[in-house]
Amino acid sequence: MLLDYVAANEIRLDEVAELVEGAAAVCREAGVALVGGETAELPGVYAEGELDFAGTAVGVVARADLIDGSTIEAGDHVLGFPSAGVHANGFTLVRRVLEEEDYDGEDLLAPTRLYLDVARALRGRAKAFAHVTGGGILGNLERVLPVGRAAELDWNAWQRPLVFDWLARHVEEEELRRVFNLGIGWCAVVAAPNPGETVIGRIR
Repeated sequence: MLLDYVAANEIRLDEVAELVEGAAAVCREAGVALVGGETAELPGVYAEGELDFAGTAVGVVARADLIDGSTIEAGDHVLGFPSAGVHANGFTLVRRVLEEEDYDGEDLLAPTRLYLDVARALRGRAKAFAHVTGGGILGNLERVLPVGRAAELDWNAWQRPLVFDWLARHVEEEELRRVFNLGIGWCAVVAAPNPGETVIGRIR
């Protein structure tokens, strides 16, 4: 289930309705119940025109069905699933680059892709999942690997969206890898890939 929260200097009902309907549409797609939330008008806390929108999701899983990375072994494969673009992380750096060069491609502000269909399809095969947010691909993979295991990535195994070519003109490769998803928004660790799946690395 999901609970949402909207706060602003002054609540404008048309803006709130648009936000909540957007959240409800995503919940319908994911099979998640939007069960309620809170709306707060906080003059003096938020500046004129500012709006804060957040959500809390709660789920239940049987302990026997947990996918926690504990069964990962050397030789396992890392699958990568494409992002829609920058998603929701790295925009402090993006704004700095925009001061140097404009960019109007749709992959800059494309909504973060929902990977629930991927997770469901990999049920029974996946040993771990990593949602690529702040910290980049390796940084997020490291959070799900057992002690003594590491991931080696093939950074040429997929094609990056054009927005990352634009960013690369202003940001060093090491920082790009540390901050952005670079076109891979979700990873799964499996024993062996199926035909057609994109293998982006191995576990050692």
